[in-house]
Amino acid sequence: MVDPTTAPLRPAAPAEEAQAPTPIPAPDTVDKSDSIGVSNHRAPSTRRPGRWRALPARVGRRLITASRAGFRATAAWARRPYPGVLRSGLLVFALMAGSVLAGAFVVPALPTSTQRAFARIDPAALPDVPGAGLPGTDPSAAPGSGATGAMTRPSDLAAWARPLAAKLGVPVVAMQAYGYAELATAASQPTCQLRWTTLAGIGKIESAHGQHQATLAPDGKALPPIIGAPLDGQGSRMAIHDTDGGRLDGDRTWDHAVGPMQFIPSTWGQYGADADGDGVADINDIDDAALAAARYLCAGNRNLTVAGDWWAAIMAYNAVQAYIQDVFNAANDYGVRSR
Repeated sequence: MVDPTTAPLRPAAPAEEAQAPTPIPAPDTVDKSDSIGVSNHRAPSTRRPGRWRALPARVGRRLITASRAGFRATAAWARRPYPGVLRSGLLVFALMAGSVLAGAFVVPALPTSTQRAFARIDPAALPDVPGAGLPGTDPSAAPGSGATGAMTRPSDLAAWARPLAAKLGVPVVAMQAYGYAELATAASQPTCQLRWTTLAGIGKIESAHGQHQATLAPDGKALPPIIGAPLDGQGSRMAIHDTDGGRLDGDRTWDHAVGPMQFIPSTWGQYGADADGDGVADINDIDDAALAAARYLCAGNRNLTVAGDWWAAIMAYNAVQAYIQDVFNAANDYGVRSR
């Protein structure tokens, strides 16, 4: 932007180029039809004949004068600090544009129907979900399809979890639960390609990793049990009548979401798991809840490296746009910071 206090003024027109006075029309040529009594009829021209022949030269001189003024203004502007700011802005813009273009090649596009469903969410990329060096496991020891079976935990899982837990601010026991759920799902449902960061994103949003008004014990139990509001149809809540006789949530009228991963009793009955091998599928144990969540997300043969499947899986968990975006942001943050 040119500084108006230093910008050169536009040169005035030469005196000989000033507009000639309008000649007074002869009485017999006045147009009497004008409603306000002033003539709008043009009288015969009294200008010098050579003036019209000189018009191209005058226009050329004006263009040259204007160009010179523009060059002087540009040179003056270039000596001010604005160009450095402009160059910085252009560099930032170029980097952002490059990132967007790179994402278009790395990340699969969302299906049209999913784009419509999440019109206000930017699905530019899947969460950054590196495996972060999870220890290997024996696929033959994969958990079964029932509510309990579990594989043997890798002996070095804790060694993997501790430094990441400290770096990300996640309880060590929760980090182990998410990592183990990824390994177990990779063995039992390899085409799902679930990553621990997605589970960590859900765990953070649902219950602060089992620490929302509770304490996450070293054995993975959240105490006291984390029980959500009644699903009674009030406010923005769904209406779900009791499905477990109050066994998990203590309410014989309405269901509640329960535990670190906030399962409703009927869903837990279908996907609950015993991840720590104690013989009990405990909805309040983050080990069991994380593996159950992994199974739920992978249901329907989803491939969570496909953008549409990832968004559909989180939508199935909780079909609220703000919630899905929050999980996306948390999962992506954990993935980036875990490197």
